[in-house]
This record gives sequence, C-alpha cells and structure tokens, in this order.
Amino acid sequence: MSTEDPQKKFLVAGHKGIYLFPNLVTTGVLFAGFYGIVAAIDGNFPRSAVALFIAMVLDGLDGRLARLTGTQSEFGKEFDSLSDLVAFGVAPAIIVYQWGLHRLAEYGWLWGKLGWLAAFLYAASAALRLARFNVMPETDDKRFFEGLPSPSAAALVTFTVWLGTVLGWSGGGALAFAAAMTVLGGALMVSHLHFYSFKEASPDRRISFTFLLAIPLTLVLIFLNPPVVLFMMATGYAISGPIVTFCIRRQRSTNHQGGEEGESRT
Repeated sequence: MSTEDPQKKFLVAGHKGIYLFPNLVTTGVLFAGFYGIVAAIDGNFPRSAVALFIAMVLDGLDGRLARLTGTQSEFGKEFDSLSDLVAFGVAPAIIVYQWGLHRLAEYGWLWGKLGWLAAFLYAASAALRLARFNVMPETDDKRFFEGLPSPSAAALVTFTVWLGTVLGWSGGGALAFAAAMTVLGGALMVSHLHFYSFKEASPDRRISFTFLLAIPLTLVLIFLNPPVVLFMMATGYAISGPIVTFCIRRQRSTNHQGGEEGESRT
C-alpha cells in the first residue's frame, strides 16, 4: 500500500499540468501551420491566411505562459523553434508557391525555377533566423529584435497572398510582386536590422493610455477588413526595421561624438 502523501501527489500532478499547457499552445502553433499548408494545397488561401494568423497569436502566448508559470525548459525552447519553422517558415513558402509562384513557369523555364527558388530561400532564411535566435546570448535590453521575427515575415508573405486573392491578382506583375515580398521577407529575417519587440525593458514600466486605446482600435480595423489591414500592418512593421536601425545608429554616433568632445575638453 502506498504511503505517499496525497497532497504531494496532487501538487506534482498540478505542476505537470502547468508544464504541459505552454507546450499544448505550441502544438497549436504547429497544427495551425500544418492546416495552413493543407488549405493551400486545396486552393483555399483565405483559410490558409487565417490559420497562420491564429498561429501567430498562439506563438505570442506560449512563451509568456511558460514564463508566467515558471515552466521554461530547453525542451519547450526547441519544440517552439521546430513549430515556428513549420508554421512561419515552411507553411508561408508553400502557400505563396501554391498561390502564384508556380505560375511563373508560364513565362518561361527560368521564371519557373526562380519561383520555387524564392520560396525555398524564404524557408531557409526562417530556419537560419530561428537557429541564430536560439544561440544568441540573452541581453538585458529586450526592446529590439535582430532581424525580422519569423512570425512577422510569415505575415508579410501570407497576407500578401490573402490580399492578392481578395483583389483577384493574377498577372505577371502580381506574381513578381509576390516573389519580391517572399525574397524580402527572407532577407529581412537574416539581416542585422533592428525591429522593435514591444517588450519593455522594465516590468514595472507603465503602459501608456494611447497604447491601450490602440489595441481595441486595431482589432476593430482588422475585423472590418482583415486582408487589407493585416497586410498594411505587416508591411509597416517590415519597413520599420531600416528606420529603427538608422535612428539607433545615429543616436550611437551622436553619443560617441559627444563622449569624444567631453574627453577633449578635460
């Protein structure tokens, strides 16, 4: 007969449940990415885009849940990266290829090869971005990402497809634009540009009223016209990287010059 304390068994089981929950959310990311691929193969690209949007929302939750519950682990970190590779690396590449890049072959043998090559370069860039993120040392300043995060790159590609589907894009110019956005998303992921992370350096820092007001307003706009608003948001965030990087480097240059002037006066 077991003499183990029932209360201790309950606490252990509860801890396992808490540990499992963030990984279930990560599994949801993987499932949404996989379903996005299936929907794209079936030709339902709006459904693919919605699936990846759900994956992006879930991806923003799993890490936070792990930190809040104190259940961060190497397993969870690796599982998250593998799920992200499928949902934000492989899935967008297949979606954009199924939607239009395969039709570049209609314009010649070389264009057809460039179509699948653009999709592959995007997927490979996502893998490199995730691997780099895993091996980078943690810093106290978490305000910026180095390189476009893979969910944001997936948004750039997938919402281009969604917008193109809604607006009926079909010509060579539309296909070239989709290919350019695919290559751009991949290039930004492996770049050293800085993108604002929306993570405050201090947990005690207060959230501004403007930011709180912007959240429901953004949700309303997304509800009114999802493909247009989400495409604009994804594009705007991608464009912000070069601007933020320029401002950071300019500020560092100014501070460096100010320091040199101060030393010369002493």
